[in-house]
Amino acid sequence: MKTGRTIIVPMKICIAISALFLLLNCQNNKGKTIEENDSYSFFVGTYTNVESQGIYKYVLQKDGVLKRLGLAAKLTNPSFLTMSTDKKFLLAVSEIENTGAVESFLVTGDSLKFISRSSSGGAHPCFVTMNDSGFVLTANYTSGNVGLLKLNKKGELSDLLDVQQHTGKGTTKRQQEPHAHSTWFEPDGSTIISVDLGTNELWFSHLDAQSQKLRPSNPYKLKMSEGAGPRHLTFHPNGKWIYIVNELNSTVVLVQKSDNGKYKKGIPITTLPTGYTDTNNCADIHISSDGKFVYASNRGHNSIAIYSVDSGDGSLTLIGHQTTLGKGPRNFSLSPNDNYLLVANQHTNNIVSFKRDKITGLLKYMNQIEAPTPVCILF
Repeated sequence: MKTGRTIIVPMKICIAISALFLLLNCQNNKGKTIEENDSYSFFVGTYTNVESQGIYKYVLQKDGVLKRLGLAAKLTNPSFLTMSTDKKFLLAVSEIENTGAVESFLVTGDSLKFISRSSSGGAHPCFVTMNDSGFVLTANYTSGNVGLLKLNKKGELSDLLDVQQHTGKGTTKRQQEPHAHSTWFEPDGSTIISVDLGTNELWFSHLDAQSQKLRPSNPYKLKMSEGAGPRHLTFHPNGKWIYIVNELNSTVVLVQKSDNGKYKKGIPITTLPTGYTDTNNCADIHISSDGKFVYASNRGHNSIAIYSVDSGDGSLTLIGHQTTLGKGPRNFSLSPNDNYLLVANQHTNNIVSFKRDKITGLLKYMNQIEAPTPVCILF
């Protein structure tokens, strides 16, 4: 009597099982490789009135150390940059007098290949953005208006399609005429908020894609506190809370959007520590991808103000400050994985990286590198 028998498994089944184990192993290793090699390249926009020649490329390594790759493209005063959704094309404003310009580039390796140049619609453009459909908005500071263009699939910019001219003024010396400082597509891609430091207002409009024009919304404007000087904003992931950084009075204010499209302004909160009385001007603002922390830059106090976000009502609590280890932090950016915050210090020619604690929101210095008059960081 036999006590056992040999089971013969067909060769095809053996091969299939082996392939399955290999596939699972590769997928697991692939995930670990991505996690262990989180380094990101980024472009830096500059002012070119001293040493800079245009747009530079750097790398943020996984340990927070910064590395310079070199000059990516020559351009006069590329003070603000944006990227197409597919990351194929980079747009840069050329912040010059009279009529400024927007230029498009093909991202190729560590350099940028020039494609096209068009009018921004006004003088001293200081901001550019683009939606998923390729429509481009520029904010022209000196002329106080917003320009509309479009980028085609080849990365070519159209001629100027429309201009939204702002009117009015505020109450301070820097608010005697309109000064459009930034313009933003809301998450829906068609509603637009333009931030005007000079008129002290948010201007609302919507994009008519068929006519390729900017149409006023209702309500058309929302006034900030007297002398606030709104500059930039950031959207909470829920799409209903918008945080505005005010340059002139060093505050951040929550603007809530209701389901019927109306906007309501909250109570401003300071960006400065108690007892600080010297000159200060805010510049930039960003929110973490989980919506738990907001960061704003102080020029004068030279710090990043750190706020926690109340998940119930969106209100902010100031929980600390991080020195930027340089002067004039005009712009900063969170890394794509939210692990780091990078600051561009315009007046001390350096970029500084900070490790971000995702639980507390606080920042820890990691590294810094020289950069010629850096004013924009774009991952």
